[in-house]
Amino acid sequence: MMQQPTYSLRQLVIYFLKLGTWGFGGPVALAGYMHRDLVENKKWISEEDYKEGLALAQLAPGPLAAQLGIYLGYVHYRILGATLAGLAFVLPSFLMVVALGYCYTRWQGIPLMQAVFYGVSAAVTGIISISSYKLIKKSIGPNIPLICICVVAATYTAITASESIWLFLLAGVGYWLFKHPGKLLSRNAAGVFFLPLLTDIYRSSNSGKLWDICWFYMKAGAFVFGSGLAIVPFLYSGVVKEYGWLNEQQFMDAVAVAMITPGPVVITVGFIGYLTAGLQGASVAAFATFFPCYLFTVLPAPFFRKYGKNPGIKTFVDGITAAAIGSITGAVIVLAKRSLTDLYTAAIAVVVAVLLWRVKNLPEPLVIITAAVAGIAIRYFLQ
Repeated sequence: MMQQPTYSLRQLVIYFLKLGTWGFGGPVALAGYMHRDLVENKKWISEEDYKEGLALAQLAPGPLAAQLGIYLGYVHYRILGATLAGLAFVLPSFLMVVALGYCYTRWQGIPLMQAVFYGVSAAVTGIISISSYKLIKKSIGPNIPLICICVVAATYTAITASESIWLFLLAGVGYWLFKHPGKLLSRNAAGVFFLPLLTDIYRSSNSGKLWDICWFYMKAGAFVFGSGLAIVPFLYSGVVKEYGWLNEQQFMDAVAVAMITPGPVVITVGFIGYLTAGLQGASVAAFATFFPCYLFTVLPAPFFRKYGKNPGIKTFVDGITAAAIGSITGAVIVLAKRSLTDLYTAAIAVVVAVLLWRVKNLPEPLVIITAAVAGIAIRYFLQ
């Protein structure tokens, strides 16, 4: 029997609206925020349910943070909860990128945005480094095999700056075999290998720009594995090389906008869609990207809910979770390489990390706003 929730659907929707508004840092930070807020602080979601959601989000294509949020909405409120949580999470950042798209097309260029990103990205590095540490301590603990999996995944992500679904699957199977040597996977456990069939996509010939936008972004949402910036190479090959919707500079500005706005990094598709075909283009691009990930979450969710407590599947999920946390930790290193470019940014990251370590319940919106102001001040007055 499903455990009765200790929170209302309205409270859940409000939480995801806030996370979508203030949740900077992309999937690395957002996954940590959800664990901290919903599992540790509010205790709305159990550790097991969170692990199941994180494992499913890693196995399925599409944006990790959005899928995790959708799954957590499904835990107690099923389809309605998943739908409203996903919409609430994505809507704030979508409205922001549309507004930024309007400003960009009206005044051209984003030097002020880049100055903001200069400070915010450094602060986010400090935020997610603390979040990653707490996630490791809470979810892995002193378990040596899981620590080894975490280290391997972190090293792979740090070196390649990418994620691999095969690494997650290998981690799950390897840990399962370690815990249950000599056994074959049960029929129930076999279903957990949720891999969509990758097929060649036939695209209809000239049928209008909006249809092209819809079909292209549907492929991006359905067939790109990995989180956050993993979708960027696919977008580049399409919007710059194949269709020519954006030039090189516009595309780089779109990526920058995605990184300086809160919510899922993949919302950059809204900005690109706006530059391509206005508000209609932004809406079609966002819907086409996120709808497949919604389906890839709610369709297998009943299986995870039904069989997630099975010892064999639980072991498999634990292995994937360790690899996922390792990838999050490795992504901290990748982000640090990109954002900590001088002594100023390094100082911002260290100060933020120390403050979050020492000061409980420090409002992160205040941290982000302060870092943005600091970034503008440094860029315009000290450099």
